[in-house]
Amino acid sequence: MSEQPQAGHDLPRARCRLDAALGGLADVFRGMAAHPDEHNCECHWGSAADLAQLKVADTELDPDLLRRTWQAIDWNDHAAVLRRILPQFATALVGGLIEPLFGLEEAGDAFARGHWQEWPAEQAAAVQEFLQAWWAYTLIDPDPAVPAHDVLALCSAAGGTLDPWAVND
Repeated sequence: MSEQPQAGHDLPRARCRLDAALGGLADVFRGMAAHPDEHNCECHWGSAADLAQLKVADTELDPDLLRRTWQAIDWNDHAAVLRRILPQFATALVGGLIEPLFGLEEAGDAFARGHWQEWPAEQAAAVQEFLQAWWAYTLIDPDPAVPAHDVLALCSAAGGTLDPWAVND
């Protein structure tokens, strides 16, 4: 009878995979910015200066601007905005720094609005690997920053289905 590996032995490997996936997002989406003509309502979303920050690639957004950006549903080019914030957004998600109003599936909806599965293959693969790596890590981390049920809700909303998340590879 073979002995099953303990989750504790797999934790460093899963963390390395997650860190590599986060690094992959940073590499793939380096240089991405919102479309120059992108706009949003100043009275509901933010100032022209805030919007200008989204049109500059690779600069960190303050947490409030990051939150307002991923929660906004009325971008003209949601995919470009998501590509712009994705490395920082993903890192904040993994760190438990994203606090949605109604549940983490809201953040998954932000992914879905960007139609990331339709992006160029390298970009879609980087997002898929991030989601899979985060899910796998969460399942074996004894004290994850984000509870597994919330990560599952996000991944399911992001991908539009529960199927790939119901069984961990």
